[in-house]
Amino acid sequence: MALAIFDLDETLIAGDSDHAWGEFMIERGLVAADHRAQNDAFYAQYKRGELDADDYFRFACAALAPHDMVLLEAARQDFVEQMIMPLMLDKAAQLIEKHRQAGDKLLVITATLEFVTAPIVARLGINDLIAPIAERINDRYTGKLAGVPSFGVGKVTRLMAWLEDTPFSLQGSHFYSDSANDLPLLELVDHPVAVDPDPYLRDIAERRQWPIISLRD
Repeated sequence: MALAIFDLDETLIAGDSDHAWGEFMIERGLVAADHRAQNDAFYAQYKRGELDADDYFRFACAALAPHDMVLLEAARQDFVEQMIMPLMLDKAAQLIEKHRQAGDKLLVITATLEFVTAPIVARLGINDLIAPIAERINDRYTGKLAGVPSFGVGKVTRLMAWLEDTPFSLQGSHFYSDSANDLPLLELVDHPVAVDPDPYLRDIAERRQWPIISLRD
């Protein structure tokens, strides 16, 4: 059984769930007025490969802290239905099913908070998720991050820790991603695949003769 590892945003869905969650919180009045400017700035940094991860995760976690779990979970359900379901891709579902039928172990590794991504990954029919975890004490988010975020080389760190507790290895592994931010993990697996890649990743994939595919209609 080989690992089939997927990035989420702009890979399995046609958009960025993290940025979309920020927009949704603005529309619901759950964050301050300056949230959009910060949200857009961090998204632009990410796309340029220049994200300040520490600042970003403080920002992302802080947005959850003022609200109780009942409100957050209700908002998240609406978010998935209204903003994520329209981004689902038929070809992504077909790719996932192809690996499932091959008997592969399906895993999503994303840099977007687990709170946001867990129900999305569940909708994709994938049981295993590695994502940054917002610290939670007494059923309330603290505004801090717990542990290593799965961003950049952190995806490798978190994956290696996950592998220690499973019978799986990287032998025969695939990793599908759109982003050059994921180069550390793309370089680690046996079968890196660029999916609708950003310009930097496309250039690298072409030079290294990695497969380049599109899951967009």
